[in-house]
Amino acid sequence: MQFSTSSHLSNGGRRVHHLSTYLRRVLKPRQWDLEYTFWLMLQLCLSPKTAYRHTAYHKQTKNQWARDDPAFVVICCMLVAIASLAFCVTFGGSLWNSVVIVISSVLVDFLMLGIAVATTCWFITNRFLRKRNLHHHQVEQHVEWLYSFDVHCNSFFPCFLILYVLQFLLSPVLLWQNSLSSALSNALYVIGLGLYNYLNFLGYSALPFLERTEVRQSRSMWESSRLC
Repeated sequence: MQFSTSSHLSNGGRRVHHLSTYLRRVLKPRQWDLEYTFWLMLQLCLSPKTAYRHTAYHKQTKNQWARDDPAFVVICCMLVAIASLAFCVTFGGSLWNSVVIVISSVLVDFLMLGIAVATTCWFITNRFLRKRNLHHHQVEQHVEWLYSFDVHCNSFFPCFLILYVLQFLLSPVLLWQNSLSSALSNALYVIGLGLYNYLNFLGYSALPFLERTEVRQSRSMWESSRLC
């Protein structure tokens, strides 16, 4: 009992140290790995599985699944702010409304909503999806909250390209008052949110200590659904 308590305290102290280091590096751009960040953004659009294979390498070198570099988050905040400002300038919002929209897009749409989604997924995975009854030589692992937030950021980027960038470029067509523009607008949201859910799934399925990350329908249920 004493060993498990001390181990829990050491793990908690290590998580606090990682979080404090992460937040300090936000104010130190010279320590950002921009080359890796832009490479990761490209891979998330072209080959998401390749991007998540590098989480294993990060675990081996840094002894943590989460990134210790805040460059991805900062760049996403800047991109969301620029895209929101472009919408405001194009559609003629006032200065005050533009400032409110830009700030709310970054703080609410990206950060606060991301924190809520990451916290929910972090709780569910640690509570229900971690492997139990490990062998005596296996170390019990937990999903790091920062990793859950990384998964949100990774999932958000392709969604951002569709719902912010592509939607802005297609805005002349989407503003038509007809069924085509409505169908195209709905298709963009379906594709964007579908990609977000898919990349969110890839992020947690990449962790080897999680189980039941896929829901498979049994043969009998599938046959009964066909009969219906």
